[in-house]
Amino acid sequence: MSTFENHCSESIRLFGSSYEEVHRWLDEFQGTAQYKMRHRKVRHHEAGIQEAIALFGKKAGLVARQHIISDLKEEGWTENDPFPKDEKHYVKMGLF
Repeated sequence: MSTFENHCSESIRLFGSSYEEVHRWLDEFQGTAQYKMRHRKVRHHEAGIQEAIALFGKKAGLVARQHIISDLKEEGWTENDPFPKDEKHYVKMGLF
């Protein structure tokens, strides 16, 4: 399972910094009463990447995309599958 620490380590290796604020923001809803571990439908898609760019800058979009890809692969997603566009598309793809 991708953990906060794993995401940060991967970001250091790929992007030169941990980008903790991006990873915390992406996983903000993890473990909440409403979402529990099904938080990924929130922000783990193209629309979420665009939000990350608006909040944290252009490089944050690359970091967010890598975080999301790592998490999607845990759900059975492959590079041949479409990348989720938004929350509805994420659920329609059966990832929720």
